[in-house]
Amino acid sequence: MALAPNVYDAEPIPEAARAEIERLLSSGDLFRYTSDNAPVALLEAEFAQMMGSRYALAVSSCSAALFLSLKALDLPAGARVLIPAFTFAAVPSAVVHADCVPVLAEVGENYRIDLDDFAARLDDDIAAVIISHMRGHTSDMDAIMELAEAKGVPVIEDAAHSLGTVWGGRKIGTIGKIGCFSFQSYKLVNSGEGGILVTDDPEVAARAIIMSGAYEHNWKKHPGMQNSFHHWQNKLPLYNMRMSNIAAAIVRPQLPEVARRVRDGRANHDYVAEQLNASPWLDVPPPLEPEERAPDSIQFNLVGFDSDDEARAFQAAAKARGVSVQVFGLSQDNARAFWNWQFLGETPELPKTRAMLMRACDTRLPARLSREELDIIAGALVAAAEEVKGETRAYGT
Repeated sequence: MALAPNVYDAEPIPEAARAEIERLLSSGDLFRYTSDNAPVALLEAEFAQMMGSRYALAVSSCSAALFLSLKALDLPAGARVLIPAFTFAAVPSAVVHADCVPVLAEVGENYRIDLDDFAARLDDDIAAVIISHMRGHTSDMDAIMELAEAKGVPVIEDAAHSLGTVWGGRKIGTIGKIGCFSFQSYKLVNSGEGGILVTDDPEVAARAIIMSGAYEHNWKKHPGMQNSFHHWQNKLPLYNMRMSNIAAAIVRPQLPEVARRVRDGRANHDYVAEQLNASPWLDVPPPLEPEERAPDSIQFNLVGFDSDDEARAFQAAAKARGVSVQVFGLSQDNARAFWNWQFLGETPELPKTRAMLMRACDTRLPARLSREELDIIAGALVAAAEEVKGETRAYGT
């Protein structure tokens, strides 16, 4: 039997990054504000142009971008921020870090926000919304923006998993007031750690830039917004969440690869999804109609697995075939299961999200995999389900 592929290694860093890193190491010029043409400044200009945004700010992580976005909105302490209950723990953590209070909205079996529950929770006390396009699954942004705009509530897009995704012809991360992206190792673009935010709002951009750590007059190295910078000088705290030139040097030559990685990742995802959906025991939810996804992993639901023991047996059977599967709600201390966010205090009652997480599976599916490797992964998952549930129903006999 062929060995299952390694799905954890990222794509090689382009050679251009290696040369630039050597230059930076030789010069010792690692701080982003040393020169006007620092790699971080160049990355911000290139990323903003790629996204069609007026401003971009490169920072130390997507979590930092989310935190700075909330602070840049000048929300009062204790402000309530509506977020999906299916997201990474860093999202509610950023809300808490910004002295705000997370309010969790239900998420359905398709991993997207339950719009009825979202609308019910979007009351007059909600000061901002963060939409996590979790694992690259886009919630109905048309409906969300209509609801938020009717309330005058700003929307931040947590697009950590969604670089390259398009919704109704618009790039995810540019629909809300602020979009936040990740360059962490398991994302489409990899610098180990790092993040970036984009916005068209000059006041938001100016505030975020200063608070990111543009101390004294380093903000002069960011083009435009000079009046705003002068206004906020010395009036905002400095959180020092800057990106280093080394990280930017790693990211920049990967930007031209984004379109190819999106194309290959989507093709790989859909190829495996078709095989999984042929099994009566596995279900990959389809994209919403306006959504063009950019996946680097695949999520699917276990169908007819009536007990947690059966779901765990599926995990074990897949692992025995060399394929690691994470059932979000059954993986111990999983940072995506809302009941593990004990720092929020009392666990809210969110039955729809809890039920989804107890049967929702997650498997990495990098864009670099070959069809042969994809067949091994899909075959292992289907066979694992059949081992637990039996082949009778699968083959209709």
